[in-house]
Amino acid sequence: MAEVFGERRKLLLRHLLRRKSGASVDELGQALDVTRTAVRQHLASLMREGLVATNGTRPSRGRPNRLYALTDVGKEAFPRHYSWFAQLLVEAMMQEHGTAGLRTRLGRIAAAVVAQLEQQAPRPELGVDRIQRIAALMDELGYDAHTVQHGPGAPVIEADNCVFHELAMKQPEICQFDLSLLSGYTGSPVELHECMARGGHVCRFKFAR
Repeated sequence: MAEVFGERRKLLLRHLLRRKSGASVDELGQALDVTRTAVRQHLASLMREGLVATNGTRPSRGRPNRLYALTDVGKEAFPRHYSWFAQLLVEAMMQEHGTAGLRTRLGRIAAAVVAQLEQQAPRPELGVDRIQRIAALMDELGYDAHTVQHGPGAPVIEADNCVFHELAMKQPEICQFDLSLLSGYTGSPVELHECMARGGHVCRFKFAR
């Protein structure tokens, strides 16, 4: 029964994906070949999860039909192969500019990100505070990052999730983005002491004093 419910759910989401302006309960029932009651049960579940929301009404002979449409969260539930496209871009840059050229361009991208961060909020004055701030920003981006103090000196950033893991496994040069981002934001040289793409348990970034 759970498998059937899951399949119906997928069909309903796919139908709404193709109906940008939304669909009524009756339309969904016809598309899925289920009763109105079943459709309402599916919709209630999907609305609780934030995947579907009401999207106005459509005139009919009787009462206007309420329409349901995918939310932005619902649209993101469908597979999108960003890593595949990123791999194509990185390989193209490598072929055209070589390893050194790829590193240079990744550094420029990181510099642009640093500039955006500065526009959003001024960087802290102290280097330690900058490290804490960039670790928090990385955590928001999905790195699961935090700072660790290993003796005297600047804190170390450890990330338990590499957002480029699959790409970094094939193109280790992609780690240059992280290094350029961290050094550009903090103003301090940084070294990658451990890397998950190279068999490590975490990605560990250590800053120079």
